[in-house]
Amino acid sequence: QVQLVESGGGLVQTGGSLRLSCQASGSTIKSRAVGWFRQGSEKEREFVAAVGWDGRSTSYVDSVKGRAAISRDNVTDTVFLQMNSLKPEDAAIYYCAASSPTSSTDTSSESSDYEFWGQGTQVTVSS
Repeated sequence: QVQLVESGGGLVQTGGSLRLSCQASGSTIKSRAVGWFRQGSEKEREFVAAVGWDGRSTSYVDSVKGRAAISRDNVTDTVFLQMNSLKPEDAAIYYCAASSPTSSTDTSSESSDYEFWGQGTQVTVSS
């Protein structure tokens, strides 16, 4: 079993930055892809970014391209999401999720491809 705990959320002004962290425990995520998803108030959960197990393969939803960077540290089993130039529409609960172990470096934007989920961290952006 993999336990995931997100942190780093908070209140930030429009144009500000946040660095979200996803710490894994229980079992390593070294061989798993990790994704970040978010769910805003009265909105469907949406994909934000993902990183392959190797840390080199990444993907982003169009709305955050150029403003977000996902990275991972396989020594500490932590995945990061740096969000810059935040907009009010970025406000949401952000969740990280880990896939099943895989040798593929592919990333997925489908929530059904992820096996374990964290409880989320709230990001609020003031205008």
